[in-house]
Amino acid sequence: MNIEKRVLSKYIPAHIAIILDGNGRWAQKYNLIRTIGHKKGTENLKNIAILCNEVGIKVLSVYAFSTENWNRPKDEVEYLMKLPREFEESYKGKFKENDIKVIFSGRRDRFTKENFDLLNRIEEKTKDRKGLILNVCFDYGSHTEIIEAIKNISEKYKKNEIKLEDIDVKMVDDNLYTKDLPPLDLLIRTSGEQRISNYLLWQLAYSELYFTKKYWPEFNRKELFKALDNFQKRNRRFGAIEE
Repeated sequence: MNIEKRVLSKYIPAHIAIILDGNGRWAQKYNLIRTIGHKKGTENLKNIAILCNEVGIKVLSVYAFSTENWNRPKDEVEYLMKLPREFEESYKGKFKENDIKVIFSGRRDRFTKENFDLLNRIEEKTKDRKGLILNVCFDYGSHTEIIEAIKNISEKYKKNEIKLEDIDVKMVDDNLYTKDLPPLDLLIRTSGEQRISNYLLWQLAYSELYFTKKYWPEFNRKELFKALDNFQKRNRRFGAIEE
């Protein structure tokens, strides 16, 4: 049985996340400017999202731009801020055809009005679709997400809407950006780096981790099936011990 048939015959994770790493290094590898790597990475996101929808994954969360990425060179940041527009133009036909819903997680107070309106428009246009949910984490940082959740819960406590003993895991879950998404099964990071980089820290508590040396623009159908095959061989005990 080939790898694709084997993977499709077993449990498909409901929610996977990918740290889209290595766009700039991929470009440098081919003596191209870094922004070409980001453009290629955006094109690949469209392809991988459609593939995830095809294999039955319910949610794909991608780390597209972190709260720390603002510290990159000005020209690179300016280019990255143009990617939502490029992404909308390149994906809209195929995503409609595949019934893919797009949502965005992260801060929105630092975007231009054009990008702010663009993100809201994409969410509104795709909100009733029933296929894959593509959760694009843009200006996202897990520390910020958790702090905002703490503030929301604290405000409810301050207004006597909840008691101290009401605060539990579910309440924290319900105040995160991912509150309406299923638990995270698998995190993939491309480019060979083996760290989490402030991404979905709360959600990763019992997720499986998979690291590949492939740069994000090189991460294709074959690589996704390799990651899923590896995931399916894991023994997920969630803190328990098998008898």
